[in-house]
Amino acid sequence: MGPALLFCPADRPERFGKAAERSDAVILDLEDAVAPADKQRARGAILAQLGSEGESAELDPSRTIVRINPAGTEEFTKDLHCLAHTPYRTVMLAKAESAAQLRELAGYRVVALCETAKGIVNAAAIAAEPNVVALMWGAEDLIASLGGTSSRTDDGGYRAVALHARSTVLLAAKAAGKEAIDAVYVDIPDLEGLAAESRDAVASGFGVKACIHPSQVAVVREAYAPSPEALAEAKELLAAAAAAGSGVFQFKGKMIDGPILKHAEATLRRAV
Repeated sequence: MGPALLFCPADRPERFGKAAERSDAVILDLEDAVAPADKQRARGAILAQLGSEGESAELDPSRTIVRINPAGTEEFTKDLHCLAHTPYRTVMLAKAESAAQLRELAGYRVVALCETAKGIVNAAAIAAEPNVVALMWGAEDLIASLGGTSSRTDDGGYRAVALHARSTVLLAAKAAGKEAIDAVYVDIPDLEGLAAESRDAVASGFGVKACIHPSQVAVVREAYAPSPEALAEAKELLAAAAAAGSGVFQFKGKMIDGPILKHAEATLRRAV
């Protein structure tokens, strides 16, 4: 998965193929991107693009995620009925709030989207569910659930409560051995801000970042791809570690131990 996921409204089937081509995985959105009156039409669009054999000519099921409506709603039940007739078995559960909700999705690989106060507080229990493959957090829905008005300060940075939620989801996901997905960057024209936030996501440990516009994909990919200099440094460091044997050693005047070597290994993995 990743590093760049791209949301696509499920009621816009003409965009499905393009979204899949331009990203590492496409998220067909049956929730916020679709007006309530259009949700049934959106489910129909997902079914309509399947051939007689139940396969899509444009979408690879292994690179397709369907964001479904919150558990306990009528739309959730309808979404699952739709998905039962498709090859798509990875879903993103909007407003995930408890481990019990994940058990309703047995048979599906689930990206749990923690975007309410309850979801953030229960992130560790959610991440521990066997069918959860990743956790994502959502800033704006979270602030709305708190009764707030904005996730960011005037300088563009996240407010403290949003940063706390972001860190909580990251820690919960990684503690459970699952992937962590960083929230979308809603200011589409601000690619410089997106680049800075994506670099922070990489450095913090998020393996993936979600996008809401195709123009954001290249920016996220560039942030996740290590530079030639970083790759060379990582290879040199790991070679020095192999020559030094076990234990702490010095490399270019710096003390090197296990955690620093893991950083270098993570850099090499991102180059694959």
